[in-house]
Amino acid sequence: MNFFPEIPLTTGQAEAMARALFHIAQSDGLHEREAALVASFWAEAGGSMDALSDLAQLAPPTAEDLAAVLDTPELRKLFVKTALLLAFADGQVSGKESELVRKYAHDLGQGESLAHLEEQVKEYLLGQLSHIHNTEALTQIAKKLAI
Repeated sequence: MNFFPEIPLTTGQAEAMARALFHIAQSDGLHEREAALVASFWAEAGGSMDALSDLAQLAPPTAEDLAAVLDTPELRKLFVKTALLLAFADGQVSGKESELVRKYAHDLGQGESLAHLEEQVKEYLLGQLSHIHNTEALTQIAKKLAI
C-alpha cells in the first residue's frame, strides 16, 4: 500500500488544505509539533517562510470552499489522512480535533471511509516505529493508538 501517493497540488489546493489543517491544530491549542507540520507543509507547497503567521490571518475554509478545490476523491482522501496524522502529532487526539476531522471528512464525502483511513494512519504511524527494538514501548504506543 502506498500511504501517500504522489498527487500534485495546485497552490490553491495546498492553501486550502493548510488553512483547514491550521484550524484543526488550533482547535485545542497550537502544539509545537502540529505547528511545525502545518508550517512545513505550507512552506513546501508554495507558502511563505512565515507560513504560520500567514495562516493565522486567514479564516479556515468553509466546507464548500474545501470541497470545491479538493475536487477528486484522491485529493479528499489525502487531506483526511493528513488531518488524521496532524491530530496524532502531539500524541493525543483531542475531542475538538476529532470533531473537526470528522466534520471535514463528512463534508468531503469521506465520512463512510473515515474508520478505514484512520486504521491506515495508525498502521502507517506504527510502521514508522518498526525499527525500534524496545517492544514494551511499541506495545504502549499501540495501546495508545487503540490498535
